[in-house]
Amino acid sequence: MRGLIVDCVIPARDEAGAIGGVIAALPEGVVRRVVVVDNGSRDRTAEVARSAGADVVSEPERGYGAACLAGIRRLTEGPEGPPDVVVFLDGDHADDPREVAALLLPIARGEADLVIGSRTLGQSEAGALTPQQRIGNLVAVRMIGVLYRHQFTDLGPFRAIRFPSLCALGMRDRDYGWTAEMQVKALRGGLAVVEVPVSYYRRRAGVSKVASTVRGTIGAGYKILYTILRYAVAR
Repeated sequence: MRGLIVDCVIPARDEAGAIGGVIAALPEGVVRRVVVVDNGSRDRTAEVARSAGADVVSEPERGYGAACLAGIRRLTEGPEGPPDVVVFLDGDHADDPREVAALLLPIARGEADLVIGSRTLGQSEAGALTPQQRIGNLVAVRMIGVLYRHQFTDLGPFRAIRFPSLCALGMRDRDYGWTAEMQVKALRGGLAVVEVPVSYYRRRAGVSKVASTVRGTIGAGYKILYTILRYAVAR
């Protein structure tokens, strides 16, 4: 996107079968640097990502938020300097990396500080979102609507945010509450937040670390709702 320096952070655990394709699909000339955070993989995720041209960081503490925080730290290091905008994207190729430009456009136009890629507004492949994911997502966004007076449609992981705005949020969550924390803190901080429709597909390889188990689904749901309530009460 002309005029914006954009870096991408991709948390990944045991995504050797998909991560190379995710990196390759990022539009050339739009993203300056790709940071893949290897979150305790037992396969060749780090090796494949490095071969595809990514800067690979190791974060052995398992947790989505822990991986994202490690990626943010890396963006502040090195001679390149921090980006203007950071894009967060999962490593399972369920999102379409080619749609990065759609997320960046509202920021480039000065219309947004944070852009959420909404799987609900976009086209989802059959079976890409499980029933429990759809229900949990609906409950969470309605809870945000009641407590924060802002109606999101999704808590999807595919998102773009101005880097100075991200740093000002003081992100802390180290696991499932990461996306919800970012969205409610953005509302509390008065950031301009918009959603754009994105495509969503069934993962290309492996299994979901959350939706594939009852424990993961319940744990994620509890943490997301707790996070939404916590920051509402703290106001």
